[in-house]
This record gives sequence, structure tokens and C-alpha cells, in this order.
Amino acid sequence: MTTVTENTSIIVIPARLASSRFPAKPMALIKGIPMLERVWRIAQASKAAQRVIIATESTEIVDFASSFGAEVMLTSDSCQTGTDRVAEVSEKLGCTTEIMLSFQGDSVLTPAHILDQLINSFNENPSQEIATPACKLEGQALSDFIKSKQSGSSTGTMVVFNSDHEALYFSRSIIPFKRGGEPEEIYRHIGMYAYRADILKKFSSLPMGRLEKLEKLEQLRALENGIGIRVVPVSYQGRTAASVDNPEDIETVEAIIDREGELPEISGG
Repeated sequence: MTTVTENTSIIVIPARLASSRFPAKPMALIKGIPMLERVWRIAQASKAAQRVIIATESTEIVDFASSFGAEVMLTSDSCQTGTDRVAEVSEKLGCTTEIMLSFQGDSVLTPAHILDQLINSFNENPSQEIATPACKLEGQALSDFIKSKQSGSSTGTMVVFNSDHEALYFSRSIIPFKRGGEPEEIYRHIGMYAYRADILKKFSSLPMGRLEKLEKLEQLRALENGIGIRVVPVSYQGRTAASVDNPEDIETVEAIIDREGELPEISGG
């Protein structure tokens, strides 16, 4: 991987073995390739990161990830969130100015260029504290999303931001509201974050906020405490975005791969 001139950047993939909804999820096969290995391959394809670390509470996952050549760090089983796990990695490494990117272990269809855009945004904005991507919904994707929300779905988070791309609010409801018609400009938040190491330490030490409790959105803790989040608009470049939350999602993801082909990061193309 190539180096970044101003910041050292580390991608951390939190991987938890114990899950009531999906036991042994990181090792689940998608088109014959374990989910965790798929995400690790995407991270390895990043041109902006210098290091990729899988962080887990499980010695079983340590052995599993080591089998395909990944660097792995054993973290505490008391970590409540993926962010807590990334923060522990940062602390163990003694990071102070590094960029720490938390890349969820179920983001199997996220192209590496999105990771690079997120990391490179810190070079473009030296005072930036946290960065997160969002994708503009248009056409059929927008119509389908609105229908899903109108039917009561809580899946999918929206974000609104100012002219400097600083986040104003995140919500599971459709924002911004358009009086007298359907919204025309909706940005769907992609649950991935990059932090400066010192800000990550501060963020992870803060108590859960009032809005965070209401929306069940961890990023609102930052906004409630005056920590800025830059929204980086990204594109999947014609590909379909999807992640794996439950076992039944694997069939959906495999159908997308059958239709659109493997990501170059996976196929080696």
C-alpha cells in the first residue's frame, strides 16, 4: 500500500464472535469466501492506509484471521461497541495523531475507494476531527427508500450537513422534511468513521447522550458534545450497497454479486 504524506492511517476492523442474532458471523461464507476475509481484502486494497488490523475479543477469530495473513489484535470482551474496540487498539498502539478508520466487518460490498476518500479528507481539512461518508439517493433508490420509511422501517440513517459539509444532524427519519411534497435531496449515511486518534479517545470516554439514546445513533454523541463530523459525499459508482446484519442477508448479497460481479478488491482484478 502507498503512504499518505501528512497522516499515518490505520484501518481497524472490529470482529466480534459472540452475537445473539448471528453466531460466528465473521466466519460465515459468502460465495465461498469468509465474510471477515472479504472485508480484510477490501481494506488491504486501500491506497491511503498504511496498516490494517482486525480487532476481536475472541482467540478463535485471532487464529482464523491469522490463517489468511491478517494482523490481529486481541481486545477486551467488555467493549460495548465497535468504536470501543477501535479506541482500545489506538490506545494499545500509543496513537496520538494517527487517523483511525473503523471499518465494520459486515461491509462486504463497500469499495476501497470509499475508504480512501474518507482518509484523504483529513489531508484536505487539517482541523477535521471525525469523517463519515454519505451517498446521495436518486431515482428508484430514492423512491424505494421513501416507501420503506413510510411503511415504518427504522433501517437506514439520513444526514444533513452545511455548505462546508459539517454534519448538522443524523436521523432514522427522513430529513430534511420538504413541506408540500417528497424530499428531493436525501443523503443516506454509511456507517463508517475515521477519527483523529486524540478525538477517538475523547469520544469513547464520553457518556451516552440524550439524542443518542432517542435515535440509537452513536454519532449523535459527538455532535451533542461539540465534536465536529465532516460528511464526505461518495458514490458506489453504479454498484449496489449492502451489508450483512442477519443470516438471511447473505442470500441478498450473493444475488448482488451474481448480478454485478465481485469487487476488484475481492477478485484481484
